[in-house]
Amino acid sequence: MIQRTIGQLATMIHVENDVSNYSEIEVTGVCIDTRKLKRGNLFIPFKGNNVDGHQYVEDAIKNGASAALWQKDVPNPPYHLPILVVENTEHSLQDLARSYRDQLNIKVIGVTGSNGKTTTKDMVTAVLSEKFNVQKTEGNFNNHLGLPITILSLREDTDVAVLEMGMSAKGEIDFLTKLAKPDIAIITNIGEAHLQDLGSREGIAKAKLEITNGLKKDGLFIFIGDEPLLRERVDQYKNFRIQTFGKSKVNDLYPISIEQQNNGSVYSINKAPEKELYLPVLGEYNVLNSLSAILSALELGLSMDEIELGLKALKLSSMRMEKHTGIKGTKIINDAYNASPTSMKAAIHMLETLADADDKIVVLGDMLELGDNEVEFHREVGRELKESKIKYVFTYGKLGNYIAESAKLTFPETRVFAFMDKQELVQHLKSVINGNEWILVKGSRGMKLEEVVQELEE
Repeated sequence: MIQRTIGQLATMIHVENDVSNYSEIEVTGVCIDTRKLKRGNLFIPFKGNNVDGHQYVEDAIKNGASAALWQKDVPNPPYHLPILVVENTEHSLQDLARSYRDQLNIKVIGVTGSNGKTTTKDMVTAVLSEKFNVQKTEGNFNNHLGLPITILSLREDTDVAVLEMGMSAKGEIDFLTKLAKPDIAIITNIGEAHLQDLGSREGIAKAKLEITNGLKKDGLFIFIGDEPLLRERVDQYKNFRIQTFGKSKVNDLYPISIEQQNNGSVYSINKAPEKELYLPVLGEYNVLNSLSAILSALELGLSMDEIELGLKALKLSSMRMEKHTGIKGTKIINDAYNASPTSMKAAIHMLETLADADDKIVVLGDMLELGDNEVEFHREVGRELKESKIKYVFTYGKLGNYIAESAKLTFPETRVFAFMDKQELVQHLKSVINGNEWILVKGSRGMKLEEVVQELEE
């Protein structure tokens, strides 16, 4: 993480006060929340609508912070303490990250997409860790505050940073990518997340393509080549190289075979047809995500043997295709971190194609932020469910009810249940479990369906 003296910080951002009395004090890392403060941190307060972080500056320094920023329009700065007065603390955090990024001798890989960006980030990290010292975005630190904090947490001996870039509106990825300056940029896919804000999948594609705005000259842009919305727009870009991945053979990298097993996928790819790769996570869509990690690794000089070992060692962030053992020997797939129509259909397809699995049950919650067509998107998911493959359908939430409505067009009513109360859902689900079923749990973050998983765990 960043280690600089206050004097050095004053050359990296614009500081309005004289800090010469404190110039030799060393700062290690940054913190925006006093509950997570570590000794030596630079504390950065924000002036919010409800809470003003400046009221915690004196306590932060008393509790071990080496220094703090102070926004100049906030009255009574404590000049007797090591503070750096700045125009705007949020902008100064971003400027500091930008300056630190420029000082690091590091390769940066930027990852965005409607679905799968966190999983892809984990895959890229796992593979590259076979050869390099790698750091990645932790948790959801992928926005205008989280990304600068992630950059400032990078160690100087780190070889590669894998940075996730999230968005909810146009222009956000543009800001993040120009801050991070990636050597490699990845778009996993274009789904329906943020339709509410961006209006159409075309609008989402345009917003995601902003990641190339900060891509270094002659950098590598990797994207899902099966997506026409990206293919038809990418021709206008000339100042970087392009590689594609996907299911079809028009891509630079594609799978020749995929076999779903109970704990993961075995597959081979066109660039190394003789090799059987193992990915310890379920779902064909995860195999496709891994292809972008393989292209990144090949770009940075890894061998196929190193790539194979890295994929095998993969550990995903929580609530993404996590496998749990439940009551009566059930196997639960916790994919409750988030949901969109694309990712929900893919997860259902994964469950339906598990060859050796016993009876299969889905627990599906509302998909949020889908805009005007949200009802139809939920009905589509219901129509996707195959009566011959899924034994029971459970839905939770007002929108989830539309999934159940559509499912009842092909399923007997005795096998489809819609709930507005989570406890009632859990109780009824427990009553139909015989033992050894596979249960997929998926919904948007706001639905908190991990609570259902916790109730079902052994």
